[in-house]
Amino acid sequence: MGRLMSIDYGKKRCGIAVTDTLRIVATGLETVPTHKLAEYVAAYIAREQVDAIIVGKPVTMQGDPSESMRYIEPGIKKLRAILPETIRIEFFDERFTSTLAHRAMIDGGMRKSRRRDKAIVDEMAATIILNDYIQSKSYNQ
Repeated sequence: MGRLMSIDYGKKRCGIAVTDTLRIVATGLETVPTHKLAEYVAAYIAREQVDAIIVGKPVTMQGDPSESMRYIEPGIKKLRAILPETIRIEFFDERFTSTLAHRAMIDGGMRKSRRRDKAIVDEMAATIILNDYIQSKSYNQ
């Protein structure tokens, strides 16, 4: 069984998280500049078996896709073009993940100066997206 990877896609940078091989828990992996995302993911997949990539889907409070999807969809389309067809890419609701990431940093006692580092927030958001995805799948089985 391969890992699951998640991406918190942003205009400037993307937070990335992966599961362990048993898909029990997600951990933050890296934050990469958006223009280097495809290269980074391709290199990671060459080293590790990844079965699926879960991309955070920003939605409004009403559940409609947010304005950000206009730059996320083309970026994911580029990523899909370079990946093997066996790796599926799935969107998953990312509402409140950045807020939850900030709350987790505060609750964990992280210094204010580190909480301002948007790369850390993006990586934590990717981790939250992936953990939420794992939980949603375990409840639906």
